[in-house]
Amino acid sequence: VQLQASGGGLAQPGGSLRLACVVSGRAFGSLIMAWFRQVPGKEREFVAAINWGGTNALDTDSLKGRFTISRDNAKRTVYLQMNSLKLEDTALYYCAGNERGYSHYPEEYPYWGKGTQVTVSS
Repeated sequence: VQLQASGGGLAQPGGSLRLACVVSGRAFGSLIMAWFRQVPGKEREFVAAINWGGTNALDTDSLKGRFTISRDNAKRTVYLQMNSLKLEDTALYYCAGNERGYSHYPEEYPYWGKGTQVTVSS
């Protein structure tokens, strides 16, 4: 399984970005897909996860209403729409996949992309 994340960049506070993660090498539909983020010196933090049908998503409570995870199985792509960005959203964002089920814990995800940098700055 290979995951390629993109869409990061520089945004102003209050702005928006949409991250995308394309999955290759395995049946995309069998994977729970998730986004994590990490800042230097801190542990990788769970952001959101979504199942095959896209009808159930596990979101971090503090990010609800600003971040939305979605997926397009035909395109083998999972998205993270980030609105109302804050300075503290600055991080390296990773997409990840697992076949076992929803989890907040990065160690439960065997498949990872390389990460895409999001910087929120005025």
